[in-house]
Amino acid sequence: MNSKRILKLVLFPPISVMLLILPVAAALLVYSLVYRSDGSPIAIASYVLAFYTLIVWCMRLPYLIKRIEKLKSENRFLKRWRTDARFRVNLSLFGTLLFNVAYALLQLGMGITHKSFWFCSLAGYYFTLALMRFFLVRYTRKHAAREKMLVEHRKYRNCGIIFLAMNLALSLMIFFMVYWNRTFHHHEITTIALAAYTFTSFTFAVINIVKYRKYNSPVYSASRTISLASACVSMLTLEATMLTTFGKETMSLFERRLLLGISGGVISAFVIAMAIYMIVRGTKEIKLIGDKNGK
Repeated sequence: MNSKRILKLVLFPPISVMLLILPVAAALLVYSLVYRSDGSPIAIASYVLAFYTLIVWCMRLPYLIKRIEKLKSENRFLKRWRTDARFRVNLSLFGTLLFNVAYALLQLGMGITHKSFWFCSLAGYYFTLALMRFFLVRYTRKHAAREKMLVEHRKYRNCGIIFLAMNLALSLMIFFMVYWNRTFHHHEITTIALAAYTFTSFTFAVINIVKYRKYNSPVYSASRTISLASACVSMLTLEATMLTTFGKETMSLFERRLLLGISGGVISAFVIAMAIYMIVRGTKEIKLIGDKNGK
């Protein structure tokens, strides 16, 4: 085997090899940053492997872009994704549902591990949001947007009522966390996972606000409201985790309680405002549709 062929294999390894070294490099890099930040051979090897992985993926980027473009033009699923707006929305709603359930399971797992009422309460909160999303997704799979406006407005109003009831539980959770300082010191990896979920969910919530607005569908509006409420509560949880994990040496207990109390109060008031708006708007639209049908 000549040197040119060896160099080609090194710079352009098979896709299967690239897919194999990517998680290995990521795992070794995280391990080195957390446990081996002292310049040990394992840390140096992980940095070299991460750099090599970055190089080969960048070298393959033009080829991968061409393959993706070809796949988009030939794959039936991707063709439908580009041309069918309802399919895109339903798939997005189903994805956020699975994301929500996964995070609820994470909270439940931490609740069982720490024997914590706080995490179990959060799990119940997110499972309730997931249940609301499930009923919305089940409706959107059977009906197009604005196909049955009376039904959509009823579901929209029902979501508002559930939000209002859930806010009582949320307020108790915030009081429980602030008054008794019921927060936990997590491992850095767990904190990073919570942060990744929080910022991802918040980003998608903002995107969905813009994306679903053009459909003018109460069901889609309810879904984006659920996403926003979930992201806000996740932000509060992340704040409590970050303050406990990283802020004990820089902030006093009173300062942490004050910050969490203010943040929790703002989020609770925001959820109440959204719930009341959904109830009032849904009731108004239902009445208007009823008056039109009566005529």
